[in-house]
Amino acid sequence: MTKTRLTWGVVWPWLLLLVPLTLGPLLGSCASSIASATPTPTKTPLVVAITPPPAATAEPKGTAAAPASPVAPTTAPSPTTRPVQTVGDGTMTSPDFAVQAFLWWREEVADRDLQLIRDANFRWVKQYFSWQDIEGAGKGQFDWTHTDRIVDQTQKYGLKLVVRLSAVPDVPFWAGTPPQSTKDFADFATAVAARYKGRVQAYQVWNEPNLAREWGNKRPDPAAYAKMLKATYTGIKHADPQAMVITAGMAPTTRNDDVAMPDMYFYQGMYDAMGGSSTGYFDVLGAHGTGWAVAPETDPQTVVNDPKLHNNDPSAPELLRVYAFRHVEDVRALMVKNGDKDKRIAILEFGWTTDSRPNSPYYWFGAGAGIDEKTQGEYLVRAYQYAAAHWQPWIGLMTAIYIPDVQCTREDEQYWWSIIGPGYPDSYWRAAYMDLCIFLNGLDGKTCKNAPH
Repeated sequence: MTKTRLTWGVVWPWLLLLVPLTLGPLLGSCASSIASATPTPTKTPLVVAITPPPAATAEPKGTAAAPASPVAPTTAPSPTTRPVQTVGDGTMTSPDFAVQAFLWWREEVADRDLQLIRDANFRWVKQYFSWQDIEGAGKGQFDWTHTDRIVDQTQKYGLKLVVRLSAVPDVPFWAGTPPQSTKDFADFATAVAARYKGRVQAYQVWNEPNLAREWGNKRPDPAAYAKMLKATYTGIKHADPQAMVITAGMAPTTRNDDVAMPDMYFYQGMYDAMGGSSTGYFDVLGAHGTGWAVAPETDPQTVVNDPKLHNNDPSAPELLRVYAFRHVEDVRALMVKNGDKDKRIAILEFGWTTDSRPNSPYYWFGAGAGIDEKTQGEYLVRAYQYAAAHWQPWIGLMTAIYIPDVQCTREDEQYWWSIIGPGYPDSYWRAAYMDLCIFLNGLDGKTCKNAPH
């Protein structure tokens, strides 16, 4: 990621808003060989007074449990009947359970991680297919080496696959940047869908186009993204009519200028550009559900009314609702307003960070907000429970982050969001993985094989 050096007092702290990208020479991989080594977050500059956090402390307890010696669960989610409702063709339940992984470079690590994902009773895995990694040599010159293996491995473990299709930002590429690359990108997506017809269940089209850095360093343009979405949807459906097309999730940001656009503004701009009907553009609307400094059940208005819960962000009150997991309900209300009550939302990223680094811009909504590994695990489980109780039937996929890149360290943001610790061949189980494993298995009347007995 791009590091931003902070000074304390009256500063411009960059509020890092989650932009995980997975694998390959991409931003979400700690082993990135082309882009920066860690996720580059959304940056929302604010002029505020900040109290310096305490000095750095030792490794948080439980952050890296002994290999193959799982930590005890920090919650005891009661096994119940799976609280889901089949929607549409049954491909996606309400809610459905996914996790984002990094399967690109090492087959043996991918195999281990897919085993952990299946053991935890997730049904889906989300994976990034970088355009440059596959068609980087030139138009129509495809390298399917890694993607063939990933699709094969995912099928081997009986998991469904949601593939994010997008380009690595800020990297020169023969196709250029959007929107001028729209036709070439749609052709690329069509080729992917044709090759994996019937084997990839869903495609996410691009990533966070409400950020200039994801849109060729140009001002976010919802109409231009809608045009890309339609062309890509048409190509994917021509190649594989049964594949599900999901919009990009938008970065949760309060900034509105040439650098970023609030998600609600961008979504509305998309709907305006679609002329009142999303038919032919997408099957499911993608969203991001960052948890920030509060529990998943927290009413966004509570966050609006408490400056410490939005880090003294001076933005308009309606924009401050983004600092709560339940901001997803605002996105749903916008869908209904625009005539899309019969379509679902897929949460493509959600989680809580435990970041305890004193100079990290994530600190205020991580350890600074009391989010430790125990709390992280509890909140992830409670987010699924809240969705099952309040968001049926319109909630679909909910993608937790991450099964991390094994090369991540404590200096990488991904390290602090992840539900296990990085490493191979040893596995470092964190409380979040154990809680989710117990909860998700319990929904089907099973036990988590890795749980302590």
